[in-house]
Amino acid sequence: MLNKLFLPSISILLVYGFWISPEFSVIAAGIAIFLLGMVYLEQGFKVFTGGLLEKLLHRTTDKLWKSVSFGVFSTALLQSSSLVSVIIISFLSAGLIKLNQGIGIVLGANIGSTAGAWLVALFGLKIKLSAYAMPMLVLGLMLKFQSGKKISGLGYLLLGVGFLLLGIHYMKDGFEAFSSELDLARFQMEGLAGVLIYIFIGLAATVIMQSTNATMVLVFSALIAGNLSYTNAIAVAIGSNIGTTVTAVLGALSASAEGKRLAAAHLIFNVVTAVTAVTFLPQLILAVDSISSLMSIDDQDYTLKLAVFHSIFNIMGVLLILPFFKVMVAWLDSLFDKSDSRELLDLEHETRTSAFERAYYLNRAVFSYPDAALRAMRKECAHLYRNTLEIISYAIYLSGEKLRESDDLEELVNNWVRPQQDWTIDELYQRHVKGVYADIIRFAGTLEGRMTPKQASQLFAIKVASRGFVQSIKQVALIYENVGEHVKSDNRQVREQYNLLRLRVARVLKQIDELGVGRKHDEILSRARRLKRVLHRQDTQTNNRLNELLRGRQVDSYIASSLLNDSAHIHDACTSLIDSAVAILTGVSEEVGLYEANAYTGFQSRMQEQE
Repeated sequence: MLNKLFLPSISILLVYGFWISPEFSVIAAGIAIFLLGMVYLEQGFKVFTGGLLEKLLHRTTDKLWKSVSFGVFSTALLQSSSLVSVIIISFLSAGLIKLNQGIGIVLGANIGSTAGAWLVALFGLKIKLSAYAMPMLVLGLMLKFQSGKKISGLGYLLLGVGFLLLGIHYMKDGFEAFSSELDLARFQMEGLAGVLIYIFIGLAATVIMQSTNATMVLVFSALIAGNLSYTNAIAVAIGSNIGTTVTAVLGALSASAEGKRLAAAHLIFNVVTAVTAVTFLPQLILAVDSISSLMSIDDQDYTLKLAVFHSIFNIMGVLLILPFFKVMVAWLDSLFDKSDSRELLDLEHETRTSAFERAYYLNRAVFSYPDAALRAMRKECAHLYRNTLEIISYAIYLSGEKLRESDDLEELVNNWVRPQQDWTIDELYQRHVKGVYADIIRFAGTLEGRMTPKQASQLFAIKVASRGFVQSIKQVALIYENVGEHVKSDNRQVREQYNLLRLRVARVLKQIDELGVGRKHDEILSRARRLKRVLHRQDTQTNNRLNELLRGRQVDSYIASSLLNDSAHIHDACTSLIDSAVAILTGVSEEVGLYEANAYTGFQSRMQEQE
């Protein structure tokens, strides 16, 4: 309902403003052009980040001070703390970073957001920006339509900077003209009431424009035109800091619980900082005066003094939070639904009330950046594999836990059979695999067309791997009843043959689980090929042994035909598992072809990362 009312209300207010004052139209156009510049800047940075952001995150966020520094510099570069927050939420949801790293980046982003205020205060309102904007726009438009991705990305960056400068120019001119027609100074308010009202104005303006920088440019323009007092401008700056959290909160609505926790941290941090600033506002203003004096800033240069306040305000907030950082992270970890934590599927405790599983790592928040999206897809494929391993173990009357713990699979298979349970393989597939697989396919479809050829190949490899895991379950479903019947057969030869089939599957599962651990691309492929040759040899041995048993009349032809069919199903299931493991570990499959390897750890290591 609110969404339906919001757009018409804003549209009516804009039309009314255009009607009563042409100068208001200039200000509104300046805001629109400025925001358009931010959109183009974001598009340009997406072209050039590629895998850069992921690499930087791994190298520069392992310590708190590094996370804060990353937030400072990335926000100063992107000129949007809101954008950085949304990017970090997507990386957090994809598992690229942890919650404490994300919070550190958000703290730094608040400090980095002051860079824009300094640029505007020092240069933006004192020189004719349109003279610099026009050449950038012309050159940027020419480059934007070039076929080369990097050249086109440079065009987006030039358009972004050009529109930012042009937007500032129009906002400045609009306020100068507006002040001659309407004296807004008479609406200025002093005291606590004035501070609170203008905090709300700053919050509302930032929520509407989704940009702290746009709000601050408006504030500087109004301040220099005499439409806003220094104290009221400070209050708007405080309010804009709270308003910038709205973008992060909106971005977290579709994110995982970790993303929601980060958005909550951002909101808490900015609100606590704002409350502290209001409480000690006179002392902060005195501190600004002292620092401005040391920097030789004129006592009446309120634009630069506002930039000084903006920096002190945000740095103070970070210093307030740092002593309580670990406590805050621990408390945030307790928020939101804990059901998103991944645990190994345990079919021994399966109940009719167990929830139908869906994808955990795949949500809209991770798809803003292909690197984050691919990482999320790989982690979801690993989730699918874990459930596949458990269901296949169930199908051969073992359990995933026994399989992982056993050092002697032959002894395990010959001496332990899982107690009979009521679940069919199809029921388990519907409950624990189908929903996850459907989400992988659906989200892969949304990504196609937005990736580089290499990224598209990686995405296709993930789809191939996921399909292979599903096919392996379909194959073992065909042997489930026969295994259950014949592992308890009175005929020792039949019992032994079915135990050999169980052992064949168990060994493949065990070796796949360890396939990528500490091994490079070529070694993974080599081991996979050897494993498939062993499978082929075992299938031949089963066929030869059955011929001997038939000639010796130790089994009848009916059971022999079942064994041959079941051996073929197991061969196909194991081959699908091996091919899928190779595809997800190296990005190689018969359909994908070879390209530069991604040396990921094995499934077991990846699963441990998720916990």
